[in-house]
Amino acid sequence: MSFLVVRGLSARLKGDGARLLRGVGLSVAPGEVRGLVGESGAGKSMIGKAVLGILPQAVEVTGGEILLDGTDLLTLPPGERRRRVGAACALIPQDPLTALNPARRIGPQITGRLVDILGWDRARARTRAEEALAETHLPDPERIMRAYPHQLSGGQRQRCLIASAFVAGPRLIVADEPTTALDVTVQKQILRLIAEMQARHGTALLFVTHDLGVVSKVCQSLTVLYAGMVVEDTGVRSFFRAPAHPYSAALLAATPRYTDPGGSLTPVPEAVLAAVRAEVAARDAAAEGARHG
Repeated sequence: MSFLVVRGLSARLKGDGARLLRGVGLSVAPGEVRGLVGESGAGKSMIGKAVLGILPQAVEVTGGEILLDGTDLLTLPPGERRRRVGAACALIPQDPLTALNPARRIGPQITGRLVDILGWDRARARTRAEEALAETHLPDPERIMRAYPHQLSGGQRQRCLIASAFVAGPRLIVADEPTTALDVTVQKQILRLIAEMQARHGTALLFVTHDLGVVSKVCQSLTVLYAGMVVEDTGVRSFFRAPAHPYSAALLAATPRYTDPGGSLTPVPEAVLAAVRAEVAARDAAAEGARHG
């Protein structure tokens, strides 16, 4: 049984009513790593934020369900939703420099979740935080706990955020392009670490990325998005063997190959883009018809 089930999730901007998510559906089973793939602006991060209840104030959910362990989060009062999500879910954000508070030491930023949400005493929380930092292979966790973010490298800061995400044993983690702000060498290390931690804890993982190479390394399933609409939902092996949707096939063909470093980039053909835009327009027309019908 899936721990997270999203059904018919739609969202729009409050001001001009622009549609951002169009009837999105996906599921994540316990221990599964599902990739969310698409171009910039496809709605990948929006889905993760909707699940965690941290959408920008300018965005409103207009329909659908977000079932967490069978309970629709969208039907809960705000306080109850925060408690449920805080106890069961965590986030690995994109940029560790902006995600960490520069005025606070690392220790309180990791232990705060254990103390404030789970009610642990500070001594127990500190011990667990040091254990979590050690799991990320950071040397001298006690020193890291005393450090400020600016005293650490980008890779060290990202490891602190990974420790913070796993520290309370969440059942679901949303990883929002967690390697984007890192150089290539560190990216590889961080991906390996996330995969190692996920396997060790058996955590379900919703991995937001635009990089199909990352998907091939860490995910078992993936959802391909275009303009807030799901165009394909499949297993990773099936996708790389034979993508079912023309847009998915075009994305795969556009991925640079390390075996061909001098090769030219292949853009998504305009005919494919026109066809998928037509699908989006048809989806919008159907939704509008249902609203007025």
